[in-house]
Amino acid sequence: MTLERAPVAEAGSPIEAVLFDLDDTLYEQAQWLDGAWRAVARMAAPVIEERALLAALRTVAAEGSDRGRIIDRALASLGRGDLAVAPFVEAFRRFRPDVLAPYPGVDACLAALGDAVPLGLITDGDPALQVSKLAALGLAHHFRVVVCSDELGGRATRKPATAPFLAALEQLRVDPARSVYVGDRPDKDVAGALAAGMRAVRVLTGEYRDAPNEPEPWLAVAGVAELTAVLGPLLRNDLA
Repeated sequence: MTLERAPVAEAGSPIEAVLFDLDDTLYEQAQWLDGAWRAVARMAAPVIEERALLAALRTVAAEGSDRGRIIDRALASLGRGDLAVAPFVEAFRRFRPDVLAPYPGVDACLAALGDAVPLGLITDGDPALQVSKLAALGLAHHFRVVVCSDELGGRATRKPATAPFLAALEQLRVDPARSVYVGDRPDKDVAGALAAGMRAVRVLTGEYRDAPNEPEPWLAVAGVAELTAVLGPLLRNDLA
């Protein structure tokens, strides 16, 4: 997919809203995935050895979550490609974590930024799953707007499509050029935000922390906790 980049405001122009990605930006998605794989392995225990399946799921997932068909490939690696995959997938989709741990400093950063400008969240994936993650993190109260891209048009409106970015900004009544989007993936978060005319901040966390800056973000920081100091002077209500 080729995205045209919309004009972006000058770097020094005021920021009137900050929007965030969820997975691998606010917390390490691996902790959620491990819980989901455990749920799948427990469900399968009557027909396949639980520890063996859990190990296979972890191994296949480590090859890259975007490759897809993780459960199918894990079963095949154990010589059980004959099993119907639907019940395993359903166990994955039903998993709901009780608690997830945000990256250090995330809660305090969101609280500080939210005192100055409205915050929003834009996330891909099954909406029920994504909302359950946000609840388990205890961060939902920070966000004035939460947009699950799949609710706008399924996979076709997932990042880097501009639809979820523009939908969130419309709800916040903020111009793209006066907003910032924070995410971990250059190909989805940075590309989509830039295409929507926003400034993009990349955090070097999660599965894609070592991916090259392509496209180039406005800023790159080690993690969300750094944003209070980095963005503070540009916020509509300066944090200083």
